[in-house]
Amino acid sequence: MFDIDKWKEIWAVLSRNKLRTFLTAFGVFWGVFMLVIMLGAGYGFEKGIFGQIDGVATNSAFMWSQNTTEAHDGFKKGRSWNIEINDIEVISKKVSNLKYIAPRIGLYKKFKDGMNIYYQDKKGNYSVNGDYPVYQNIDPFLILSGRHINKFDINEKRKVCVIGKTVAEDLFGKQESPLGKYVNIVGVYFRVIGVVDAVSQMGLGGRKDKSIYIPFTTLQLAYNLGVNVNFFILTAKDGVDVSSVSKEIASILRKRHNISPTDETAVGSFNLQKEIQKFEGLLGGVKLLIWIVGIGTLLAGAIGISNIMLVVVKERTQEIGIRRALGARTYQISSQLILESATITAIAGVLGIMFGTFVLSLIGMVLANSPDSSFLANMVIDFKLAIMSLTIIIITGILAGIIPAQRALSIKPIEALRTE
Repeated sequence: MFDIDKWKEIWAVLSRNKLRTFLTAFGVFWGVFMLVIMLGAGYGFEKGIFGQIDGVATNSAFMWSQNTTEAHDGFKKGRSWNIEINDIEVISKKVSNLKYIAPRIGLYKKFKDGMNIYYQDKKGNYSVNGDYPVYQNIDPFLILSGRHINKFDINEKRKVCVIGKTVAEDLFGKQESPLGKYVNIVGVYFRVIGVVDAVSQMGLGGRKDKSIYIPFTTLQLAYNLGVNVNFFILTAKDGVDVSSVSKEIASILRKRHNISPTDETAVGSFNLQKEIQKFEGLLGGVKLLIWIVGIGTLLAGAIGISNIMLVVVKERTQEIGIRRALGARTYQISSQLILESATITAIAGVLGIMFGTFVLSLIGMVLANSPDSSFLANMVIDFKLAIMSLTIIIITGILAGIIPAQRALSIKPIEALRTE
């Protein structure tokens, strides 16, 4: 293996016909390069997607009220109903596998023409939500300054608000601190107690940087919203399927609001855990397809190397015959040819990995400066995948040299010496 004379001989053979060696190696190089690019793109896409919900409790679900589709207990179908804050309290007590439940209300239904928020001579239109502190445990905030809503704000119905980063910049600029200042939200003044941003680029409840958060109880009272809840988000305990918890909650809501037990659509829901599982299955299929295509391309390159090596064996028939006549053992002949094949494959494969990684780095640098690059900004190849690819390349090279080696061993010395 480490015989310097053997490596000199391999180099002499490979450099004897440079164009043929280059074209042979290029097939493997291109196959490895494409495999690296596809793996890097797949990895970047996966990281980009899951980075959008980074920090969010994935075993979560949204639930809201919808019109009934069945008549029940004297009520006609098509009846509208609303989830109430008392329902949340009952659900919290009855559902044992419930970890968190966070109701939310907003002003979008009451002020459909728009919600203008003022600070002095500046104004903007933003989403206004009424929350409980528990919401942060499901869909966390990044607190840039000040604090978020706490239980004392809820209990005392304080007129305070937390604003998103973009709201703060629009109304106060980048130099002035909004903390302690009062903003006019559709005629009611609220003191700013915090500025927040999203932990991930896409949260569960819309863009946090363009939203305003007010204590749930304060929003109810200030705008006479009553006891209705627009929707709530829940999280199941660790190891519990959130679907089963959602079904239990839906059953409780149907019973409390005189809805038919078989009316599945009256309680709307969105299962985040289920959607993530679907996406993970899709990503698994994409990864499998990438490996099939990549390995198929490598095999095509290996077949090309094997065919070229057969030509090399034919050209070197007389040489092989002389070596065998002089007493060269079979493993010396076969190992020489297999090593030549593996060398071409390994060099081409390493260059393919290096060039592919370089191209991925360039793409990453370009996309890093793009505002819409979140899905592919992390295009890199994992070190373990690189080692796995290199291993596959070396094995492919060895396999590619086996058939030519067997062909060389089948040549009888006397026949080889007669070959011109």
